[in-house]
Amino acid sequence: MPTMASKRDYYEVLGVAKDAAADDIKKAYRKQAMACHPDRNPGDQEAEQRFKECAEAFEVLSDDNKRSVYDRHGHAGLNGRGGVHEFNDLGDIFEQFGEMFGFGDIFGGGGGRGGRGGRGRKGASLKTQITLTLLEAAKGCTREIEIDREETCKTCTGTGAKAGSTPDTCSYCGGRGQVVQSQGFFRVQTTCPGCRGSGKVIRDKCAKCRGSGRESKPVKLSVNIPAGVDTGMQLCVRGEGEVGSGGAPNGDLFVEIQVKPHPLFQREGLHLTCHVPITYSQAALGAEIEIPNLDGKQMLTIPPGTQPGEVIRLKRQGMPDPQGGGRGDLRVQVIVDVPRKLTPKQETLLRELAEIEHGNVTPQRKTFFDKLKTFFAGPEDE
Repeated sequence: MPTMASKRDYYEVLGVAKDAAADDIKKAYRKQAMACHPDRNPGDQEAEQRFKECAEAFEVLSDDNKRSVYDRHGHAGLNGRGGVHEFNDLGDIFEQFGEMFGFGDIFGGGGGRGGRGGRGRKGASLKTQITLTLLEAAKGCTREIEIDREETCKTCTGTGAKAGSTPDTCSYCGGRGQVVQSQGFFRVQTTCPGCRGSGKVIRDKCAKCRGSGRESKPVKLSVNIPAGVDTGMQLCVRGEGEVGSGGAPNGDLFVEIQVKPHPLFQREGLHLTCHVPITYSQAALGAEIEIPNLDGKQMLTIPPGTQPGEVIRLKRQGMPDPQGGGRGDLRVQVIVDVPRKLTPKQETLLRELAEIEHGNVTPQRKTFFDKLKTFFAGPEDE
């Protein structure tokens, strides 16, 4: 597949608008896939690459979570996190999408390549969610999670048949697991309704799994969280989904990330913003103050004459890039803290400053007894 830098926009690949509905995306993929299908373009490597490109685009845009991440972060939001399935060969594409669109053998000759026959079905993928603190997301961590998933039944070792018995070959499809219907020029291959694609029919079912060959079990896993992840991103743990059938591989486990809000830092992509209060005198004269950072705390120099709302940028002290592209910045926004109450000395000094600046300030407040004296005094006394 093309590198991330050279990949085309997924919406452009399928020829749909960015607000296209799910049905429109599905129809567009079917149209594009049929146009560049390898059986229609024998020996055309370019068509084969387009076929893979369409499959990758559909795999992302047909999944609400992946589409949301892609819309916000583009290819970089999915690359390296397991967000995009790697289609290593054409059979992998037919394995995932062939049955959905009915072209496992649509052009006729795909028995060995496109149709699954009785080879089994890849296990279903699972999804779960992990909630992290901002510091965990910044530094990366390992989290223990517990999921329920279907695994091979130990009683029947996955056959689904009662001990001492064996499954019979499906008479409807002859054990292929697929049935083919001709529709004019096309031959459409679909899953056999008699055996549901397994090629086998179980007469005496296992009492433990009731013929499914699987049983649900709680499983504990350790998941490595890379530094810099953000809310909405997904990690893919390969092979930790549900068990496949007929020797097919297990599905995958997708872990969606949620990062809790932090009381001091606001995140904007890779950048962090921290609002720091300072006094009027610190803003005017400059100061050395202590501020928080991702590692604890540090000293920050406030230049003389710093204005309210001014932002001091500390390079490469923000969040790390999960793709290894460096770090964001820590943006310290200065907030001048105006005291609600003043000590007598503070009020005296500020009034002296106001006189120097020729500032028009509120007159000094009279005490209750001063006001009382004025009230009882006559005009002449005043």
